[in-house]
Amino acid sequence: MDLILWRHADAEEGARDLDRKLTAKGRRQAARVSKWLSARLPSRFTVVSSPARRARETADALGVRYKIVDRLAPGASVRAVLAAAGWPAHKGFIVVVGHQPDLGRVAAVLVSGRQVDWSVKKAGLWWLSHRERGGVSQVVVRAVLAPDLI
Repeated sequence: MDLILWRHADAEEGARDLDRKLTAKGRRQAARVSKWLSARLPSRFTVVSSPARRARETADALGVRYKIVDRLAPGASVRAVLAAAGWPAHKGFIVVVGHQPDLGRVAAVLVSGRQVDWSVKKAGLWWLSHRERGGVSQVVVRAVLAPDLI
């Protein structure tokens, strides 16, 4: 299984939290990261998104259909994010578009086994793979990316 944790891009301030939309900068960030992802993702992959407008607009940049998952709303638990992704049993690639500190905590749990607050920049991502080697479950960090590095 390949899991991509993608934080929403830069969003405007001041509106009701779930209604905040991407700024012009956020739309540019989402476009850059989606172009990078599109060049590396297989032809078939799944995308799930928080119901927050900024997350949906970030997911829109990929130009594919996606499922809105209410339990990915801001404040999602590690357990909720992993359940939405089907970790580790999902077959194939899944992109989860969500929020901080939720996604940073998921990355921390999967990589270190501890729930701590790791930072994921706006529009940044963690690409993690699950595999079994000699009967041992492993997490492989494939990429960690910030939009300003593309």
